[in-house]
Amino acid sequence: MKRIDAHLHIAAGTPEAQALMERYDLKYMNICVAEDAHGAWRTQAEDYMALAQAEPDRFGWCTSFDLPRFDDPHYIEKVLQGLEHDFADGAVACKIWKNFGMEVRHPNGAHVLPDDPLLQPIYAYVAARNKTLLMHIAEPLECWLPLKEGSPHYSYYSKHPEWHMYGRTDMPSHAELIAARDAVAAQHPTLRVVGAHFGSLEYDVDEVAKRFDRYPNFAVDISARLTDFALQETAKVRQFCIRYQDRILWGTDLVAGAVSRMPPERQISFLNYAAETYREYTEFFESEGDVKIGPHIVQGLGLPEAILEKIYRTNAQHWYPGL
Repeated sequence: MKRIDAHLHIAAGTPEAQALMERYDLKYMNICVAEDAHGAWRTQAEDYMALAQAEPDRFGWCTSFDLPRFDDPHYIEKVLQGLEHDFADGAVACKIWKNFGMEVRHPNGAHVLPDDPLLQPIYAYVAARNKTLLMHIAEPLECWLPLKEGSPHYSYYSKHPEWHMYGRTDMPSHAELIAARDAVAAQHPTLRVVGAHFGSLEYDVDEVAKRFDRYPNFAVDISARLTDFALQETAKVRQFCIRYQDRILWGTDLVAGAVSRMPPERQISFLNYAAETYREYTEFFESEGDVKIGPHIVQGLGLPEAILEKIYRTNAQHWYPGL
């Protein structure tokens, strides 16, 4: 069955990387991440665009935009020009990252939340061009909770304390960030919005279901949240996938950059990790028996083939036209 990994960051360029794609009959949608105000992230865009243009059956890409330059009165104009160029070069979507709401601030010190008036012309432009807005807003709820060894995100926050918000009174709450993301979907009903990483509501499929019922223009990808998904009650998760089979996109969030630029030993290590990731994701959705995901043994969902076809492929094509 052909699968689209609708959220990852891999400039695959070696025979071994291509072999992995062929093994799972994969198409990659590479996602740009903008972390600066001066275009350093454009190197990603160039790599991803080149792959998509050279091998459109195997690659698609999602662009982004520079962080605000509050001293530049032409900032929005330049962002829209960049998007126009990238959409013409085949980008099927635009991403806004978690630095909006968690890092970027106005000159007066206030956080630039995802529904900030500054960003509204960008959203309107993406909608007018019939493109999709991929929103990685906030972090898992664990980010705002005390560290708990053995929890799905303990390893990340124990190693990246700069992103751990527990006890931080100077930062927006998880609920505030999610409300701002929801507001974008409500304010722009003709804009397709995909919530990355299960919409940062990974702790309960019921919370995602509430948004699906409220916002018909909203979908989620499951990238980097398989463990959260799998540790919930199997019957509940399976019913969620059946009921909302048109709103769930498959993805892994594998990160490698340009594989061809890695040392040989790093390439081998990464490709082994990627193969294990794809085993976990496919077995969980396809198998009815026990599945090993990291240190956990969980029950697979055993979804019907018609639903798998949507989650693996056609939902990505619907929510990202042109992919």
